[in-house]
Amino acid sequence: MEIITLHPANPDRRAISRAADALRDGKLVIYPTDTHPALAADGLNIKAVERLCRLKQINPERQSLTLVCDSISSAAQYARIDNVAFSIIKRNTPGAVTFILPPAPSMPKVYKGRKQVGIRIPDNPIALMLAEELGRPLLSGSLGTSDPSELEASVTLLLIDADAEYLDSVESSAIVDLMDSSEPVIVRESSRSLSL
Repeated sequence: MEIITLHPANPDRRAISRAADALRDGKLVIYPTDTHPALAADGLNIKAVERLCRLKQINPERQSLTLVCDSISSAAQYARIDNVAFSIIKRNTPGAVTFILPPAPSMPKVYKGRKQVGIRIPDNPIALMLAEELGRPLLSGSLGTSDPSELEASVTLLLIDADAEYLDSVESSAIVDLMDSSEPVIVRESSRSLSL
């Protein structure tokens, strides 16, 4: 596993491009978010999605999958975002919030039959630039407080935020269920103040 340290506010575009190329090739990458570091796959590459799910021991038919997007307009290609949901997401992004939404009809085969999808637009320039450079959403699985080196054999690149300190005190994202946007439900709280 190659390790690349990036400036948190001004990441090296060439390094991000290399990571996006690795994702396009179906490889897995660890990258920083505004909470815990996460394992990423190209969210539209079926084999890469399956690899990430196996590695994270996720049953994609039973557990929620979260897509990291670089903007609400990008997210709207993969989730049904009505006007109310749009307003809620706009007020709370970018940030450490995952929104549970109905999937868009155009979702690729790997997501067919799913009743919901997680959407996140993180407040982290590296994560946003990686999703933008890839041009597709990142399927993202939080590493929590796990040591990224434990995944060395399965991961191609480890992107590190030069200023980040991956400590146990890093908080998980809030989760907001917008399946019925007229009645948003906070599934998991965080210290972040939400505007619903």
